[in-house]
Amino acid sequence: MTLKGKFVRYANQLHAFWKLCLSYRKRDWELSDYPVLFRTQITGPASAYDSPRFKLHRHVASIVNWHITGCGDSRMEALQKLSSTFAAVKTKKKETGKPLPRPGTHVPIEFAPQDRINAHSVLSDDFIHRVLQLESAWISDESSLWDFSGDKTNDTYYARIKEIYGVDVSDIKSARLCEIFDRIVAVRKSE
Repeated sequence: MTLKGKFVRYANQLHAFWKLCLSYRKRDWELSDYPVLFRTQITGPASAYDSPRFKLHRHVASIVNWHITGCGDSRMEALQKLSSTFAAVKTKKKETGKPLPRPGTHVPIEFAPQDRINAHSVLSDDFIHRVLQLESAWISDESSLWDFSGDKTNDTYYARIKEIYGVDVSDIKSARLCEIFDRIVAVRKSE
């Protein structure tokens, strides 16, 4: 890490500590109570990332020590996207009865459950190797074909699934793997 990178990291952690101290003044936090970091990304032909489905935005806003971000073509747009994401997370936390993380604290990554995927563990392993053509992959009940492709459609995967398992899953709009596995198992049982 460069000296500049170390300084930026130190400054972010100092900002996070300051927001943590201020957070004890109230209990219902808004985005403005959290330490927000802005960064600029390389876009266009110089970018190492190239996909027809995704647009790489120039600006990213994120909450320090928490894996919530917003992207946009301007700092303001990135902040607005971050604000929308924060509002959705706050609403979900209230609905589930979980507290919102205190500003400035480190928030670990929360992984989605794997109950439905684990119900088809043998199929899951086979699918990862034969359809996704990967040695291994961590998938959850929220994983979809879209997570493994930058193409505009999943037609390649749908064709491969049809060829390998003899099941058409192209009508599953979410492309969630747990729904695809349920369909494959259901068709196999009915045969």
